[in-house]
Amino acid sequence: MCLPWHWNKALEERTNRPHVLVIVGPTAVGKTALSLRLAQDFGGEVISADSRQIYRYMDIGTAKATPEERASVPHHLIDVVDPDEELTLAHYQELANRAIREVWARGRFPMLVGGTGLYVRAVLEGWTVPEVPPNIALRERLEARAQAEGAEVLHAQLAEVDPVAAHRIDARNVRRVIRALEVYYATGEPISRLQEKAPPNYATLKIGLTMDREELYRRIDLRVDWMMAQGLVQEVQWLLDHGYDERLPSMSGLGYRQIAQYLRGEVSLEEAVALIKRHTRRFVRQQYNWFRLSDPTIHWFDATALQYEAVAALVRSFRLHD
Repeated sequence: MCLPWHWNKALEERTNRPHVLVIVGPTAVGKTALSLRLAQDFGGEVISADSRQIYRYMDIGTAKATPEERASVPHHLIDVVDPDEELTLAHYQELANRAIREVWARGRFPMLVGGTGLYVRAVLEGWTVPEVPPNIALRERLEARAQAEGAEVLHAQLAEVDPVAAHRIDARNVRRVIRALEVYYATGEPISRLQEKAPPNYATLKIGLTMDREELYRRIDLRVDWMMAQGLVQEVQWLLDHGYDERLPSMSGLGYRQIAQYLRGEVSLEEAVALIKRHTRRFVRQQYNWFRLSDPTIHWFDATALQYEAVAALVRSFRLHD
């Protein structure tokens, strides 16, 4: 049986060092279900580390926790900006650190949960993220060039001015390549040099969920089918009807782009659904590579037959010891 959260009050009183539980893993692996159960057993509050759940009005396609789940466990950094607004990495980092400190100060247990590895690492490693405002005109020119000449052309351009960043950023991640170029042209300094690290004084326990790849693909297919049944087409249509352009970064996410293609008549509904499933499978492969290659300190658990008590014992030990 898990220790109730108030058992750890003595720990909270004798140290100001926040203890942060981190739960990561690919899409559809079961992070939400585990985080809810652990939060209820250990007095936790969830701080979302999901770059799509920051957007308001985009609920179905981002698989946000339901209103009932959010009523049972407090959630932070969900519905932060409108779909036509931008939340920079630096601003996310600021909000996440503030939430962690406030949750801990209330005697609760901060839990950083999500599949956006960039968010997780920026917070835990204390990246110094360049505060360079978006240059919309430059972004549009670079995006047009990428579409006309290929993403590799922009990546080669980045390699000329910042080979370290070019090595770190996949050429297919056009948004990050453009951001690195944007920072360089605004400051004259490579983004890799500006992104120094000053880790916060957190004690952290990192738990990763994994699963047999074929079983995960099956879950992805079921999740996409569920999203369609819940009204993903209607959600995308509502966003378009309210003036949220399909070219917005928020609308480029899995599900939204493909359904917009269907609504434009470019593909059938069946083809759009197949594209969502195929692209989601590709995305989870990238997520696996990111977490497994970037952080050897993650404790991995097989989510297919998850031994909850083993996870809870690890969390319990972490909560009792610094």
